[in-house]
Amino acid sequence: MGVLNVTPDSFSDGGQYNDTSSAIHRAKVMLRQGVDIIDVGGESTRPGSSSATASEELERVIPVIKGLRNLTDKPISVDTSKPEVMEQSVAAGASIINDVCALSADGAKELAASLGVKVCLMHMKGTPRNMQINPTYGDVVEDIKEFFEDKIQSCIDAGMKKNNIILDPGFGFGKTLEHNLEILKRLSEFKSLKLPIMVGISRKSMIGSLLNGRETDGRLVGSVAAAILAVQNGASIVRVHDVLETVDALSVLHSVN
Repeated sequence: MGVLNVTPDSFSDGGQYNDTSSAIHRAKVMLRQGVDIIDVGGESTRPGSSSATASEELERVIPVIKGLRNLTDKPISVDTSKPEVMEQSVAAGASIINDVCALSADGAKELAASLGVKVCLMHMKGTPRNMQINPTYGDVVEDIKEFFEDKIQSCIDAGMKKNNIILDPGFGFGKTLEHNLEILKRLSEFKSLKLPIMVGISRKSMIGSLLNGRETDGRLVGSVAAAILAVQNGASIVRVHDVLETVDALSVLHSVN
């Protein structure tokens, strides 16, 4: 899954693709590099970020999704937590809803169920504004599994088909470095839920911390290494900024597995 942030303030590439033409150009590059899914986001969820309005998100993502739909038949994902944006994005051509709030907005579960598309439920402790203020867990993996079990059941109760659900443990969303490493090490334990696992580690602060404070533009090798580990430990989808390098690394991995 290739990241396409059409935002002015995302942590890694904010402002680079926040007009339709530059976003479409970036998507064409990712398609040539072998991307499988393009994830379009119109609101930053970096730590400390403030939310965009639904109208701001729609203005950013809908022209891009329509442009992509005319460009490719690859799946398009919309990264949003707002039901209005979900509905209009699917109407424009998106076939996956990627929600960092796991459909917690009023009416989101019922709407997603009625749309009949794939939905990625991500675990986050708190909100982007406060999630990194002293996050604590009993057992981080078991706590997230319990969260997923509750969310899966509530989605099914709202009419969603279980096989439309994807799970994302939410690296960096209300987790310390130690929590993130524990999740990566024990990622295979989420396979007991019998649903696809998506992982988004690319260029995140955990990679920077492991590389002695490296800035986002210096986290490529660390991000690719983390993607390989995630796939080895059970991830079905890796959400990345560096498509070509990750595709190359995973091609080598798959050739010997």
